[in-house]
Amino acid sequence: MVSKRMLELGTARSAIRELFEYGKKRAAEVGEERVFDFSLGNPSVPAPDAVNEAAIRILREQPELIHCYTSAQGDLGARQRFADSLNGRYGTVYKADDFYVTVGAAAALCCVFHALTCPGDEFIAFAPYFPEYEVFVEGAGAKLTVIPPEMEGFQIDFEALSEKINVHTKGVIVNSPNNPSGVVYSRETLERLAALLEEKSVQYGHPIYLISDEPYREIVFAGVEVAWIPRIYRDTIVCYSFSKSLSLPGERLGYVLVPKEITDADLVYAAVAGAGRSLGYVNAPSLFQQVTSLCCDLTADISIYEHNCNLLVSELRAMGYHVVQPGGAFYLFPRSLEADDMAFCERAKQFDLLLVPGTGFGAPGHVRLAYCVQTEMIERALPKFKALADSYR
Repeated sequence: MVSKRMLELGTARSAIRELFEYGKKRAAEVGEERVFDFSLGNPSVPAPDAVNEAAIRILREQPELIHCYTSAQGDLGARQRFADSLNGRYGTVYKADDFYVTVGAAAALCCVFHALTCPGDEFIAFAPYFPEYEVFVEGAGAKLTVIPPEMEGFQIDFEALSEKINVHTKGVIVNSPNNPSGVVYSRETLERLAALLEEKSVQYGHPIYLISDEPYREIVFAGVEVAWIPRIYRDTIVCYSFSKSLSLPGERLGYVLVPKEITDADLVYAAVAGAGRSLGYVNAPSLFQQVTSLCCDLTADISIYEHNCNLLVSELRAMGYHVVQPGGAFYLFPRSLEADDMAFCERAKQFDLLLVPGTGFGAPGHVRLAYCVQTEMIERALPKFKALADSYR
């Protein structure tokens, strides 16, 4: 016999992956240029040249070191460079030992959930949210509570949050810029959240940690501010990945930042390290610990994403779609043209438009478009979006 839950996870792809596989099959039937796949958040902009140059230089100059184990928490020099980068940007005083290097943001989140969870604990996420949060939280033995979305701007519905937060709440997850909406939480929203969490931490007699999931931190548009959340709420733990900012999703490199200011910081850091050990994460890929730490102040060319975003927003609105303006990331989350977003996405397939239903993100009646694709594909897809809209008239 095998674990029923693990069997379910291993045999049922996510809706996003199912759509991606459908797209490959459909492209083989009608031609790749006739399928408009907006399913997968795979960066379309290449990594900066400096990334490949750093990798080549390291491989040539340090071949006897680069394929070896590092410390379990990550190479000391790499961790210090991550600290120096944040200190230079945010005026902080982080040190290498505040960082635990991980196999991407997913591993960072899993380590944090496993580190914090005690029997009966709950975590809160705000819809729309990344669906794997549920898998990660439940895998740590905790319960995920989802707060319904505030529909007009996808900020936080504080009335709903106040009703759901309770003595069992161990942490609250925020993801800004957000997957799937692209919305950035305003400073006002974050300050209000911090005030509520401080109040409830005192009321319940234990810290409520804020877990900030930040793989899109650098991908922001038109001067939008992404506030440094540990400055706003002391008990913040940061989970980061270079997958999106440096266009390196396949290299799986991220980190957990446990600031010394948080409650029980040393215990939390040790528990994160223990979770990494328990989950079998000996150390993150050694080559890309070095590469990302040498390039961590760079980003891929995000102007392309901003152009794609503006093009889609303006054109879709002109066709009658309701779209909340993203502040960053590379996703759009318009309302579907019928209440049943699953049915809407099935109809979209008739036009070879591959869109992800919002139901899986906790926001029925919406669809996600990943516009990290070639601009030329978006331009060719626009008549298909128009035809889809016309089919409802």
